[in-house]
Amino acid sequence: MTSSPDYAAYIASLPRVLAGAAVLFRDGEGRVLLVEPNYREGWTLPGGTIESDDGETPRQGARRETAEEIGLDRELGRLLTVDWVQGVGRPPLVAYLYDGGVLSEDEFKAIRLQEEELLSWRLVARDELGEYLSDPHRGRVLAALDVLADGPGTAELEDGRRVF
Repeated sequence: MTSSPDYAAYIASLPRVLAGAAVLFRDGEGRVLLVEPNYREGWTLPGGTIESDDGETPRQGARRETAEEIGLDRELGRLLTVDWVQGVGRPPLVAYLYDGGVLSEDEFKAIRLQEEELLSWRLVARDELGEYLSDPHRGRVLAALDVLADGPGTAELEDGRRVF
């Protein structure tokens, strides 16, 4: 079935939204794995853009990006947060954050950074996240840690602030 020119024009006229997905990995002490990109300032979680033109889902994108960026390819846990981030000079972003679980010492030793994108990685305690992450990103990680502590559920966020 082919789409009509009217339908194609309608689709082209719709607003655009970016989509990204990341993974929250922790160690046995509850510290969060952060990575340092070489293409912008600051730190972030392993993850990146969802390749929706290829039919990739948020979960698939998070797993693929994690395998590419840090060399860990593993099943992901539940969806912890969904964040609507208003764009400044870009379309809005929907950011999905999945539970990567607690990594063993051997898994941390197996991390291999994607040199084209990352400079380093580190483990950061909850109370030190503000030193490494921007406001929306920090809010997303803190909300995800709260969801993990509270039990089942997913946090809905807007610009890193919990709405529900």
